[in-house]
Amino acid sequence: MRTDIGNALGGEPALTRDALDELDADVAAAHERIAAGMADDEFGYAALNLPETADPDRIRTAVAPFADSAAVLTVGIGGSALGAATLANALESDVDAYFLDNVDPEHTSRLLDGLDLSRTAVNVVSNSGTTAETLSNFLVVREAMDSAGVNWTERTFVTTGPEGNLRNLAEKHDLPALDVPAGVPGRFSVLSTVGLAVAAIQGHDVDAVLAGAADERERLAGSLYDSPAYAYGATTYALAERGAVTNAFMPYAESLETFAEWFAQLWAESLGKDGQGQTPARALGATDQHSQLQLYRAGPRDKLVTLVRPTERADRDVPETDLEGLSYLGGQSLGTLLDAEFEATEASLTAADCPNVRLEIDRVDERGLGELLFGMEAACVCYGELADLSTFTQPAVEWGKRAARGLLGGGEFEEAEAVRGKDRLVVE
Repeated sequence: MRTDIGNALGGEPALTRDALDELDADVAAAHERIAAGMADDEFGYAALNLPETADPDRIRTAVAPFADSAAVLTVGIGGSALGAATLANALESDVDAYFLDNVDPEHTSRLLDGLDLSRTAVNVVSNSGTTAETLSNFLVVREAMDSAGVNWTERTFVTTGPEGNLRNLAEKHDLPALDVPAGVPGRFSVLSTVGLAVAAIQGHDVDAVLAGAADERERLAGSLYDSPAYAYGATTYALAERGAVTNAFMPYAESLETFAEWFAQLWAESLGKDGQGQTPARALGATDQHSQLQLYRAGPRDKLVTLVRPTERADRDVPETDLEGLSYLGGQSLGTLLDAEFEATEASLTAADCPNVRLEIDRVDERGLGELLFGMEAACVCYGELADLSTFTQPAVEWGKRAARGLLGGGEFEEAEAVRGKDRLVVE
């Protein structure tokens, strides 16, 4: 992974090279804290050890019974699904991957009605084994399998913690079970059993994913100028402190669209605390040049734009044409056009004094994705250290979970009472 922060300097909000140089001492201290947390396998920091501690052989053994699958359906939500979806949607496979990560009844019904459940592996993911959305969807999936005459116990495996409903279910029905790694929050779990099981079923090289992540781990250093991950984390932090409270995250590869969703959870849930943080805004190049770039270039000066791309990709030629005004396109390629769009957008933002950062990998393949995923995790942890935030907790999310459980009759929770007491002003 390569991080180019040159266009983050001198814009509006203003960030100077001198300010970055001063911040570098804080980056050195942050790196010492991160390294110590990794060495002690502390909660959260343990995620940065996954390139070494993950066990791809264990994953392959657990999913081997599903080698005949035409599809794999993951039932999870948030970090229990987004990492696996990022890899699945970025890489080609003959095994289709689907994700039930919401409880929209219409979507769930359409998805299940269109699947051959007899040839579908079902992966149920919840660390606690108590996630209401995940367990509700699984009960629906299990009923659909029963109705289709499919023995759900032969097509299901779980990924969960050491105890809870899913662990009990796996033991009762002798289901294959993968362990969620201890000390790793869900949004940081893509490089573990949580993110890699689906990739293994799809036939992807999970060793290469981990090797790419390990490469990036080796590049963590005591200076932002020596570490692409820390360069991004420190620059985004410094710009947020100066007013760039929105981070428009814009990959220039259709295959990385879900990666932007994964990044949005990582960034928002980790850094949105104590009145601090940076709101991630998902975009896709070149599509959103035609829908959002106007705002980034000419709207409020509260944004950083992150541009992401592979430097190598398969290409397709644009046919020659005799249509007036379009002849300049003939003989070009779609890849050349996309690169031109990328560079034009980057230059346009810079000319308008909108800070922007370029992230590049060689290719959207297993190794490149490992680099990118680990790099963003380490960048996020670096940002959190610099901002003195509790990066690995999510108290606001837990509040909502308690409120929903109370509304469903799952216990007495004061959060549910707050929902019931909502003020209303309805206009019809």
